[in-house]
Amino acid sequence: MRAVVQRVTRASVKVGDELVGAIEQGLLVLLGVGVDDTQTDVDYLAEKIVGLRIFEDAAGKMNLSLADIGGAMLVVSQFTLWGDCRKGKRPGFTDAAPPETAVVLYEAFVAAVVKQGIRTATGTFRAHMAVELVNDGPVTLLVDSRKNF
Repeated sequence: MRAVVQRVTRASVKVGDELVGAIEQGLLVLLGVGVDDTQTDVDYLAEKIVGLRIFEDAAGKMNLSLADIGGAMLVVSQFTLWGDCRKGKRPGFTDAAPPETAVVLYEAFVAAVVKQGIRTATGTFRAHMAVELVNDGPVTLLVDSRKNF
């Protein structure tokens, strides 16, 4: 499971003209599910991202987590994180989980974040979405569950 994690002052996602998810201060997480991902990847990534100490404390040091600041998370599915650009000019997506598998693990990730007490909003799985954000810092991190094992 791969995630692009962005610290934001606000973020939102629309499907067409409909606003489907929005947060104020917190994290925008673009989440890609890989073909070999399991609940173990979900649990690891949810705990890791919620616990990342990437918000500034009173001394201006990145020392606080999302839970510490009472922030929210916007989770948007993004299978293109599994795009393989090594050959040719068109990315290959054979390492991305098929939609029927990916949706289950995507929803499990959201549930794992909610279970940790984090206010959570989402995009719409498999929809064409317009994501808008104000990146705070900017702070952007890549987190991959397979780089842990």
